[in-house]
Amino acid sequence: MPRLEFLRRDHAPALLEFERENRAYFAASIPDRGDAYFAHFDARHQELLAEQASGLHFFHLLVDSEGAVLGRVNVVDVADGSAELGYRIAERAAGRGLATAAVREVCALGVTTYGLSTLRAVTTVDNAGSRAVLARTGFLPAGDIELNGRPGLRFVRDLRGTDGAAPEDVHMVRGSVRRRG
Repeated sequence: MPRLEFLRRDHAPALLEFERENRAYFAASIPDRGDAYFAHFDARHQELLAEQASGLHFFHLLVDSEGAVLGRVNVVDVADGSAELGYRIAERAAGRGLATAAVREVCALGVTTYGLSTLRAVTTVDNAGSRAVLARTGFLPAGDIELNGRPGLRFVRDLRGTDGAAPEDVHMVRGSVRRRG
């Protein structure tokens, strides 16, 4: 069963493999990370861990029972109770509801752990899968944008009150997303 984990130093090899395996798949809907990302991956991974330790960003990996990375869900630019949400799911894991479950869990963490009241997200207009995940997890359209030269949409989710609570079918157990039932 896939579980959500906070990014750690020992995730580096599996995360690099995930990014390499899915590079072309991701580049079809979001800007490519570029060759420098892969050439300097270890240094970048250390930077991410330092940023997470400082409370600026919170990085999560969705991993399978063998430790392979199935996806990423990031909360970045944390300030004044608000942050930006970003996520990507491996091609082999797409369409199974994993992004929806992981985003729901991170929304709950936003309230209970990160002290957030609002999450923002953006996606390109042609990324139907991402738009569906955002709609299923309570994000509302908040305007049109241009995203790396492509038409895009901005979304916002208010986490205050009960909206940020974990849904009944998903809950956090020792850093893992588990489905009930």
